[in-house]
Amino acid sequence: MAVLRTIESKIEGLFEGVFGRAFRTHVQPIELARKLVKEMDDHRSVSVSKVYVPNEYTVYLCAEDRKQFDGYETALVGELQEYLAEHARRERYALVASPVVVVDTDDDLAVGEFGIATRLVAPEGSEELPLPLPTADVPAQTMIYRAPEPLVPEEPAPAPERETVTLTVAGRRHEVTSSRVVIGRSREADIRVSDVNISRRHAEVRQEGAGYWIVDLGSTNGLEVNGKRTERARLRDGDRVLLGSTEIVFGLSLPS
Repeated sequence: MAVLRTIESKIEGLFEGVFGRAFRTHVQPIELARKLVKEMDDHRSVSVSKVYVPNEYTVYLCAEDRKQFDGYETALVGELQEYLAEHARRERYALVASPVVVVDTDDDLAVGEFGIATRLVAPEGSEELPLPLPTADVPAQTMIYRAPEPLVPEEPAPAPERETVTLTVAGRRHEVTSSRVVIGRSREADIRVSDVNISRRHAEVRQEGAGYWIVDLGSTNGLEVNGKRTERARLRDGDRVLLGSTEIVFGLSLPS
């Protein structure tokens, strides 16, 4: 797949800048490549031990679409032929000759439409084809495609405002941005408090559903919420939590 992606990038790169922008309302070169591969897959013929695919592909464009290729058609045809050959190798298809892509004009097509005709053509001087398939003398059936309409990017929806949760410790305000915040004397605590009466991992503020709770983590001196000793309590805006000799104020402001 890496080789195919590289060839796709080269096909797309042929029309960067002004030409690339013009093609957004016309036939896209990369769309031609992908439909050519689809035609190869759709016209497989299975023999006793091999799967044969067409080796000649005629691409029909209206005059206005083809005009966009001025100065680039030869390079694009070469890339399309390489793209088909690589796809055949990857799928282990049998080719009686290297893929050939021919571009022609068809005034019956509208802007953004293109046709593809396929044939299995034996090389000059070779023996008969290995299967009773259409030869160069038999008109090929042309499949008509329409380039996809360009996608109009939607305006991104504004991100919903989130509630603001804070813990004010000794006058210092800490904003809570995660679902679990450990408070303690340890350097590993999310909020470190220098109080000898506080354990290394004293308590944890947790978000559970739409609410916030404070939970004692097995501390030595326990905790109080609004003057009431507890091991676990739901917090509301303005609640005061006492850990050791340090008071912490819980703040919760909802988006307006």
